[in-house]
Amino acid sequence: MPQRDDDIYASAPLRRLLDAQTCVLKPELQRCFGTHALLLGASFGDAPPALPMLGCWATLHLANGRYQGDLRAAADEPLPFIDDAFELVLLRHALEVAPLPAALLDEAVRVLAPGGVLALTGVHPFGGWSPWFYWRMRGKSPALQMPWRLRRRLELAGLMIEQVRRVGSMWPSLAATRQAIAGAFGGGYVLVARKRRHMVTPLRLKPAPVRVPTNGRLSPGTRRSSAL
Repeated sequence: MPQRDDDIYASAPLRRLLDAQTCVLKPELQRCFGTHALLLGASFGDAPPALPMLGCWATLHLANGRYQGDLRAAADEPLPFIDDAFELVLLRHALEVAPLPAALLDEAVRVLAPGGVLALTGVHPFGGWSPWFYWRMRGKSPALQMPWRLRRRLELAGLMIEQVRRVGSMWPSLAATRQAIAGAFGGGYVLVARKRRHMVTPLRLKPAPVRVPTNGRLSPGTRRSSAL
């Protein structure tokens, strides 16, 4: 009988699922560009993907109710970044271990720059993975997220959903060679959303009279209106 370990995300089944999710996300993320990106993961060993058009990464992971990595902070407090700080925010299974998943999702939207991409991955609560996941996480309180609820919350926050997809094998026991199978019963999911850019409100131009010299084309005393 397989044994539980302290870090489920370091287990072979989860590593295979993480790899499958990364392969699905890679074409989407390679189109992202900018100067700053944020990776917030559930495992200490998570590394940001190599994206040629993104500059600097901030990497954090959630453990025991705290953010660790490039900085340290309490996970039940707002993310220690300014608004619109990142062109890409990647939450890699982070909502499953967050003390307040809804608050973390709101914070991810807050620090995402207009036009930026938010990418989420997780274990799907409906499928062959969830009993195994909860058994391995016994003694903790993981929160598996429904993708359609995440989609709805992001849409209400003003984001455009670009992709929602189930990924991976049906069961955690399937070998890596079967991991490429993805469909309605995949064990994980990916969600990609884009934050709408701020609308630019044009200034209302006010017409102002302009006097034309007497040697102009208009008759003396005639006024021509122009917008200033």
